[in-house]
Amino acid sequence: MIKVFKTTDGKFIEKDQYDLLEENIWVYLVSPSQEEIELITTTFDIPKDFIEDPLDENESPRMELEDGKRLIIIQTPYFEDDEEAAIQFITLPLGIILTEKCIITVSSKDDDVLQNFVKERVKNFSTAKRNRLILQILSRTATVYLNYLKRINKMSNTIEDQLEDSMNNERLMDLLDLQKSLVYFATSLRSNESVMEKLSRVSTFTKFEEDTDLLEDMIIDNKQAIEMTSIHTNILRSTMEAFSSMISNNLNKVMKFLTSVTIILMLPTLVSSIYGMNVALPFARSTHAFVILMVASVLLALVGVIIFIKRKWF
Repeated sequence: MIKVFKTTDGKFIEKDQYDLLEENIWVYLVSPSQEEIELITTTFDIPKDFIEDPLDENESPRMELEDGKRLIIIQTPYFEDDEEAAIQFITLPLGIILTEKCIITVSSKDDDVLQNFVKERVKNFSTAKRNRLILQILSRTATVYLNYLKRINKMSNTIEDQLEDSMNNERLMDLLDLQKSLVYFATSLRSNESVMEKLSRVSTFTKFEEDTDLLEDMIIDNKQAIEMTSIHTNILRSTMEAFSSMISNNLNKVMKFLTSVTIILMLPTLVSSIYGMNVALPFARSTHAFVILMVASVLLALVGVIIFIKRKWF
């Protein structure tokens, strides 16, 4: 999919795909086909790898410069809105290509970061100010990470409430999925941090004081996201260990209770088994033998209950 956007007279508008030759446009690529990749690489004279690399989900964040075209790859957070997905919170590469006349973004899926710009949720951005737009995209990426971390925290709290009296592993697996997401976030945020530090040493991105302030704020937000990810990871790990112990303890209590009941029921069974033998026994000829045996069985069971209660074996 190819979309073309441009800021004209302060208005952010979507242009026709045939306006690729205009200056100061934003070319928005999402999971482009081979024909679309060929069109973009030919039109803007950029290496094909610049388009294909960000489409690889395992691509690492980095920055490259070739023939005056700059490629920046970062990892952005993505929420898989599907309950059957193995992990709902993941990270995906986002490629940002800066040319002399336009900016091009490449991603395999529509993520929240770029949608904030497309839907004009971000104020004061312009496709004509390409360097600043890149900084704003990176800044928004850190903000989305922080928002997702808050959502993960709320989800983990909800799961904890459901786990208190649980004796199955299903909800623990949900916590494990959230922990995996935090691992992805932590790795991606650290990789993004190295890209931001390299970007801070590029003179074109620190030419204006406003851009320098934006870059510093962006780095601070990214560090905050790294710290929050680390905190949530430690809390989630401790929570999983605690609830795993609780589930094991709950199961032990059930087994302890069932064992106690089995032992107590064994006492009347022992009496009935003995008097089921075909030998001479006390009260065998008594007309009240059945009542006597029933009372003895109940008394033995009560004695067993009292002993178990006193020793706190129930």
